[in-house]
Amino acid sequence: MTQTTETAAAGLGSDGRRPRPRIHRAWFVAAVTFVTIIGAAAFRSVPGLFIDPLHAEFGWSRGTIGAAVSVNLALYGLTAPFAAALMDRYGIRRVVAVALVVIAAGSGLTVWMTAAWQLLLCWGLLVGLGSGSMALAFAATVTNRWFTERRGLVSGILTAASASGQLIFLPLLAWIVETYDWRPAAVTVALAALAVVPFVWLLLHDHPADVGQKPYGAQEFVPKPAPVPGAARRALKVLGSAARTGPFWLLAGTFAICGASTNGLIQTHFVPAAHDEHMPVQAAASLLAVIGVFDVVGTIASGWFTDRFEARRLLAVYYALRGVSLLFLPILLAPSVHPPMVLFIVFYGLDWVATVPPTLALCREHYGDDSPIVFGWVLASHQVGAALVAFLGGVARDVFGSYDVVWYASGALCAAAALMALVIRRRGAGEPVAV
Repeated sequence: MTQTTETAAAGLGSDGRRPRPRIHRAWFVAAVTFVTIIGAAAFRSVPGLFIDPLHAEFGWSRGTIGAAVSVNLALYGLTAPFAAALMDRYGIRRVVAVALVVIAAGSGLTVWMTAAWQLLLCWGLLVGLGSGSMALAFAATVTNRWFTERRGLVSGILTAASASGQLIFLPLLAWIVETYDWRPAAVTVALAALAVVPFVWLLLHDHPADVGQKPYGAQEFVPKPAPVPGAARRALKVLGSAARTGPFWLLAGTFAICGASTNGLIQTHFVPAAHDEHMPVQAAASLLAVIGVFDVVGTIASGWFTDRFEARRLLAVYYALRGVSLLFLPILLAPSVHPPMVLFIVFYGLDWVATVPPTLALCREHYGDDSPIVFGWVLASHQVGAALVAFLGGVARDVFGSYDVVWYASGALCAAAALMALVIRRRGAGEPVAV
């Protein structure tokens, strides 16, 4: 054997050195996805900041404003499974780019509204539809296509992107609302969504086969599947199949409570609830941003845990801890920020969407290749739960004059979610997927 042959057999280059390993393209796609979700997350930061300004300017009740937020949150979830199917039909890049443009249009048009139905149309319908196509089903599709290893970690990182966007935009938008008006904040949201479109169009590849690579961690090349026609029909067919299985309803139920206790409750009503206790709006918004900081840490850590521990037990722990923390919140709200409130914010931030990686893992375990669409329907339940609490929380504030009953009820719901998670059965090694 010649020296050249021996060198090649040893995996060395012609100069006798081992070649530097190339970074897999999947990580670049994940990075673009992360930046995309960050840019789109601006619209997720706004509803809680707009409740008091809209109430003051137009005289709309908090229940009326909450209804628009409720429509937004519900459509965010109900659009997700169809968006996942559309990505299979038309590709990730096209669907996400169009969604960002729709978000920008809906947010930008709010600056001219004069009636409550226009808020429902712009913020509820348009932003809801656009955001639904940018929902976590987007992250699930990217993870499933580009990774066979490190899926838990990647899903945690991409889920954390939304919290990172909140961290970046929430203090800025709160400052704009307090210093100028709510209208410049709405325009900022529209511009942020538009700014991401070029990155999506130029850098976000639909499938590893588009660049001649295997998914990260795969042993064999995976050809790009043919476009799947009938996106709506497929989404409904997958729902029909999944709905005949027990794990789907348990996952949907727990995730509905997750949405109720995060997007519907804290993200929508924390700022006005803190303002009721005479805390400055910017200080309350900054606390929400701190939740975003620890949400990033908690979600990535949850992805790491999901690769190593049983997903249903992780869910039970997450929901139980969240429920306990909510029971203490009414006695922590005060005119100023104090150490126990900071402790709550840190604790709640670590748990905010830590539920996503184990929920995704359970969808993959039980539903295989259809798991992104199944997760889209599970996410729909998440947003329905969020929508109900966004609306009912505003009504409760109008009726009772405080949010206390909402905090206690949400804590009890989280305890129920912990029990539901433990009931989810494990799929046997030789058992076929449910769909």
